[in-house]
Amino acid sequence: MKTFFAILLLAVLTSLTPTVRAGVADGVKAVVHDSIITYMDVQDATAPVAEELLRDYRNQPEIFNKKLDAAQDENLERLLQDQLILHEFTAAGYNLPESIIDEYVETRVRDRFGSRATLTKTLAAEGSTFEKFRRQIRDQFVIEQMRYANGAKETIVSPHKIEVYYLAHTNEFQLAEQVKLRMIYLPKAADDSGQTRQLAAEVLGKIREGAVFGDVAMVYSQAADRKQGGARDWEEISKLNPDLANAARKLNPGQVSDTIDTPKACYLIKLEDRQSAHIKPLGEVRDDIEKILTIQERGRLTQQWIERMRKKTFVRYF
Repeated sequence: MKTFFAILLLAVLTSLTPTVRAGVADGVKAVVHDSIITYMDVQDATAPVAEELLRDYRNQPEIFNKKLDAAQDENLERLLQDQLILHEFTAAGYNLPESIIDEYVETRVRDRFGSRATLTKTLAAEGSTFEKFRRQIRDQFVIEQMRYANGAKETIVSPHKIEVYYLAHTNEFQLAEQVKLRMIYLPKAADDSGQTRQLAAEVLGKIREGAVFGDVAMVYSQAADRKQGGARDWEEISKLNPDLANAARKLNPGQVSDTIDTPKACYLIKLEDRQSAHIKPLGEVRDDIEKILTIQERGRLTQQWIERMRKKTFVRYF
């Protein structure tokens, strides 16, 4: 079990010079054919996640350790798969013109660093070289293209599978009761002694006399949506402030509430529209389901391909 201070060890290791760092941390985690994955490779890949975990679970060492273990195992497997793919690319005798890699490298330089000069300074600060950077980019390109060709290319999901998924996951497509409101928000000052409620009554009077709710909201409301006339997106009524939800339930589309007086503010709401709780029809979610099933199918095909490579390649964990 890794200790709670594993991340601190990681910070120490990454601060050492390359020579010392190699001597301390290059314990072998796995071998794929003639390529070695070291403990430090896994730690480097896990470092961003480890930092997040430390922030989130600083005072919960058991949870931190468990999640850190899982992240390291996941990254070890990803690194191992990358090496399997690179070995397959070489063993199969695929040819990759260097001009394509040069173009891809230049694109990555522009996207990540803006210029070659900035890249050079960054690599020098990291103790790395352009040749190493180029090799990493080449490997990434090969891995992406091989994964696409063996898992993502021309994946087709049949209409029948979409329908079966829909029927088996109807709970995922349920919508609670929703409302679309316009709102006028009038916050109360700390020393409010009824002034805000009086203002709300005056504003409501203007609306009752025929003023357009949206126009009045643009003048009086103190909410961020005042420029839109107090218009709000669809919202689940159960997630609204209870006072607002109770008022909204009593309204029909087009109606305006009485003043809603709460300890911190007064509100006026107009119900624009309402949707009862319902299950989205298949036609409305078909594209979403197709995306889900496409991802699942690509994952299945990719995993089958990885397993075939694993069976014919020397792989050993340490």
